[in-house]
Amino acid sequence: MSTSMPVTDERAKTLSPRFLVALLLILAGIAWIAWYYTSVRVDPTAFPKPKGSPKAIADLGRWNYVIGFGALMLGLTIAAHRSTPLGRGRAVVITMLGCFLVGLVWICTFYVFSNDLSPIPVINDLGQWNLVVGIAFMAVGFSYATKWE
Repeated sequence: MSTSMPVTDERAKTLSPRFLVALLLILAGIAWIAWYYTSVRVDPTAFPKPKGSPKAIADLGRWNYVIGFGALMLGLTIAAHRSTPLGRGRAVVITMLGCFLVGLVWICTFYVFSNDLSPIPVINDLGQWNLVVGIAFMAVGFSYATKWE
């Protein structure tokens, strides 16, 4: 009698429920930020200041970025589990370094263009909170670093 492990379908491992939830959160976070920035947010230079629509979302103001970036970071963190493709093998190192690099580039972009952020979407709305976004990407990178073997 053989004691070898049963062969599992690689595709079944790729499409685990955890990975699908992670992808959904990542896409929802990006979509939320893009929708708020392009459709709901009012132009801060407009006079008189128009009202955003839908009102319930517009009233949240910058909290919309917390919702969007929170979903994005949570999705990336969930994807760091070993049962997902991003949580095993070379993908761990690539995603870890990618998160570190995105965080570093986000912070550097904010500092380099801090005199005039108007041409840079999303970054121009966050002000000093850009530092929190950059550090959050780096923190997600550290969650991948703990999975690296």
